[in-house]
Amino acid sequence: MKNKILIAIFSMILVVSLAACAGGNTANDQKIQPQISVTGSGQVYLTPDVAYINIGVKSQADKVADALKKNNDQAAGVASALKDLGIDAKDIQTSAFNVYPQQEFGPNGEVTKTYYVVENTVYVTVRNLQGLGQMLDAVVQNGANTINSIQFDVLDKSKAMSEARKLAVQDAHNQAQELADAAGVKLGSLTSLSVFISSGPTPAFQGKGGASADSTSQVPVSAGQLIITMDANLIYVITQ
Repeated sequence: MKNKILIAIFSMILVVSLAACAGGNTANDQKIQPQISVTGSGQVYLTPDVAYINIGVKSQADKVADALKKNNDQAAGVASALKDLGIDAKDIQTSAFNVYPQQEFGPNGEVTKTYYVVENTVYVTVRNLQGLGQMLDAVVQNGANTINSIQFDVLDKSKAMSEARKLAVQDAHNQAQELADAAGVKLGSLTSLSVFISSGPTPAFQGKGGASADSTSQVPVSAGQLIITMDANLIYVITQ
């Protein structure tokens, strides 16, 4: 009987202790620190200093050997033109080479003709944008008959990206301060900061001018400007 009484007393003490602990945790959990979260943006314009272009030669003939020879002759002319214009061999890379048959059909679906097509495409890095139009004109005159995917870029974007990050953080901070002033509160400590690239480099179609190809060229090409956009997310504690 004595043991039962002792066990009952101990159980009551344990329950009271747990209840006190639980009450303390609930009070702490209910103490939520108000915060303000903002996202800012920073943009920097760049003038391109390099271009990447796919230049191709497409040939066809009734015999595959003839199509290959014709294509090789045209490709040699394109390679010679690129060399004469000072394009380094390391900046010319074969990106595709295809040989395949093509067929023509009559009104009843019968094959009326079979011929062969050869495609040879090179990926060219152009570092002299002032001579870009002249280069395009030269390769077309020497056998190139497919030109596509002209992309402008900037070789070293590190300074522009650093500036865009700073602008994004400053923009976010200014927004946070503006909101705090409007709400009649004060910004406390910064608890979170994340910065990421939103887009870029992408063409700035409404930019502030830009570089263009040689105006005397027969092929008009404009490099325009590129834009890099960085976003920053900041979270501040709010104090009264």
